[in-house]
Amino acid sequence: MAMEVTQVLLNAQSIDGNVRKHAEESLKQFQEQNLPGFLFSLSGELANDEKPVDSRKLAGLILKNALDAKEQHRKLELVQRWLSLDNNVKGQIKAFLLKTLASPVPDARSTASQVIAKIAGIELPQRQWPELIGSLLSNIHQLPAHVKQATLETLGYLCEEVSPDVVDQDHVNKILTAVVQGMNASEGNNDVRLAATRALYNALGFAQANFSNDMERDYIMRVVCESTLSPEVKIRQAAFECLVSISSTYYEKLAPYIQDIFNITAKAVREDDEPVALQAIEFWSSICDEEIDILEEYGGDFTGDSEIPCFYFIKQALPALVPMLLETLLKQEEDQDQDEGAWNIAMAGGTCLGLVARTVGDDIVQLVMPFIEENITKPDWRQREAATYAFGSILEGPSPDKLTPLVNVALNFMLTALTKDPNNHVKDTTAWTLGRIFEFLHGSTVDTPIITQANCQQIVTVLLQSMKDVANVAEKACGALYFLAQGYEEVSPSSPLTPYFQEIVQALLTVTHREDAGESRLRTAAYETLNEVVRCSTDETAPMVLQLVPVIMMELHNTLEGQKLSSDEREKQGELQGLLCGCLQVIIQKLGSSEPTKYVFMQYADQIMGLFLRVFACRSATVHEEAMLAIGALAYATGPDFAKYMPEFYKYLEMGLQNFEEYQVCAVTVGVVGDICRALEDKTLPYCDGIMTQLLKDLSSNQLHRSVKPPIFSSFGDIALAIGENFEKYLMYAMPMLQSAAELSAHTADADDEITEYTNSLRNGILEAYSGILQGFKNSPKTQLLIPYAPHILQFLDSMYMEKDMDDVVMKTAIGVLGDLADTLGSNAGSLIQQSLSSKDFLNECLSSDDHMIKESAEWAKLAISRAISV
Repeated sequence: MAMEVTQVLLNAQSIDGNVRKHAEESLKQFQEQNLPGFLFSLSGELANDEKPVDSRKLAGLILKNALDAKEQHRKLELVQRWLSLDNNVKGQIKAFLLKTLASPVPDARSTASQVIAKIAGIELPQRQWPELIGSLLSNIHQLPAHVKQATLETLGYLCEEVSPDVVDQDHVNKILTAVVQGMNASEGNNDVRLAATRALYNALGFAQANFSNDMERDYIMRVVCESTLSPEVKIRQAAFECLVSISSTYYEKLAPYIQDIFNITAKAVREDDEPVALQAIEFWSSICDEEIDILEEYGGDFTGDSEIPCFYFIKQALPALVPMLLETLLKQEEDQDQDEGAWNIAMAGGTCLGLVARTVGDDIVQLVMPFIEENITKPDWRQREAATYAFGSILEGPSPDKLTPLVNVALNFMLTALTKDPNNHVKDTTAWTLGRIFEFLHGSTVDTPIITQANCQQIVTVLLQSMKDVANVAEKACGALYFLAQGYEEVSPSSPLTPYFQEIVQALLTVTHREDAGESRLRTAAYETLNEVVRCSTDETAPMVLQLVPVIMMELHNTLEGQKLSSDEREKQGELQGLLCGCLQVIIQKLGSSEPTKYVFMQYADQIMGLFLRVFACRSATVHEEAMLAIGALAYATGPDFAKYMPEFYKYLEMGLQNFEEYQVCAVTVGVVGDICRALEDKTLPYCDGIMTQLLKDLSSNQLHRSVKPPIFSSFGDIALAIGENFEKYLMYAMPMLQSAAELSAHTADADDEITEYTNSLRNGILEAYSGILQGFKNSPKTQLLIPYAPHILQFLDSMYMEKDMDDVVMKTAIGVLGDLADTLGSNAGSLIQQSLSSKDFLNECLSSDDHMIKESAEWAKLAISRAISV
């Protein structure tokens, strides 16, 4: 049954393309013709110490890929395929894998660890392979040390693959004991200690019971803290990673250890290698995240019902924590601005300082100001940059009252520094800080404006000047201008930026054409800022926005002219097309929202639509998404006139709805279906068969990402509203789907936040569908077709009310649906509503809601119900 695969595996890694291709085909053929033999041969290859390392590594990798995949539907197929293999074969493969853990070759052991964990992830939940954990634990006491190391690595991967509820507590205790013993300083072998420390990181989620027991928790914490002092840098880093994970998983258990942890982290931040220091800072960032969440959720009043109290660790540590973080700001690297993904101690320290400011608010200001004052004018650029970074970092959190006087003093200084400072880093950080000032301390919510008629011109002049600076500074200047414009969103009829509108737009367009616009996200930043400037502009500047239309159209046209491009250039061109479509979308929304400009804008509509259709002909997901959104805006603006574009656009609409792989494109296209229905109303009818068929296919596909399903349901409502009683022929398909989705979404007790959020969006989609269908049929002779579905709709409302976990959006839609039922079905619904378990309570609860939207919907529903009952 086994086959000699060594040579084929080596050939599959050959430099010669033909040899490689031939080998890959042989492997594929073997897999398709005899899967059990194939997997058995691979596991034999991996376990055989006589074989070359390269063939063993590839054998292990192919094995791993035969058990797991990224896409959910593919993963399920592979799991089923493994489970249906003959038990003897599976037993032999698993024996080979366990044997490999003793191999002297590190790569083979490590690959076997991962494959064992993948199989455990499939079998343990099925109550198969019950002896696995026992046999791994018996390995721990084996010599040589490398067997121990491989076994601990396997236990670590196993904890990553398996959910805690499939491992019984006795096994959990033994795993943790083995892992913590492996971390102990008495363990002489560093490879073993490292594997143990990394395994603990994955096993922490299993340790709920152990962390609730004081003695066991003390022991685990002691060993982790001791490991942060290991002479081996990788062990120290792994130990701090464990502390970071503990800080979020077991926040409420940290109080007894926090002082010791502070001392350990402070020492690491000041003296240790960068990877270790970064994790030590990350610990405090993580504590900030926890406390920010708790304080936001409970708004500072801790009554008995808050599950986790806030221990104010950050507030208590402030006097020591802030100076430690300020020191890190002086450890900049020479070229940190140039490198996109750069992350170093100074950046980590500044990020943590920003989180501390959000956690403690005003208290941080007096601790940071002396550092800023002392360093902001120093000759060494590092000191000036650190002072500016410190100031920018603390602008979110403290109250405007506390910050405004400081910002008023600093603003002038910053504007001068942005034009005059000789150092690039300082200018980069100054522009970023100005952006933060405009983001958090400028706008309709702030009482004392920091931007006045007097300084507005200077600010605009300096920012436009800086947009000519090197790419990274120009990009931050665009960002600052973005927030400057956003702060004037609510201002009308005239905005202080109006006099500079033309100049700003021109400067941004110039930036997009710079030779180096591809660096530092500069081009993207310029277009995003242009969009924001247009979005927040007032009616006064509408004629200038109109002048922008042919300019952007020309730019888009130029990207479509057929030149031969390399794949790298094609990707850049795709990005540019996406940005230009995004820009047109904002312009269409702006000009379409008022009658005079809409009328003038319409002369361009045909040409714009023509460009969008050409964009679809290029195959690129990001561009499709942006072009779809822009078409949605165009449909909204053109209304019934959009019908003339449908014959040509329809095939792209259908392609978008079929795009399972790039599900964001699919989701956006579903949204556009709604825009088109609202624009065309009953003129949508000729296209509805095709659209409905595709939407129903999407819903029944297990390949489509679940996030697309709620908007599909609500688009049923849009379609029904548009075509009214013509929706009749889809009822027999749509209603059962809504019904089964409603049943699924009704029971979600004990779900985590992510599931609850998804459930609420699913419910909202289902309710929007019901609402659209009920309203679409209102006053038509065919309303009686809906009567059979009414009991189920009421039952759905009942069950949601009983669960008590609706968010406000769902509540508003739900009470609306109750009103729609009464409004459309009249007395037929009246008697059902009277019999319903909770309708009356639900209505009363909504009538007394603080949310005026819910209250308004409820008052309308009450009226509709009383009409239905009195008939």
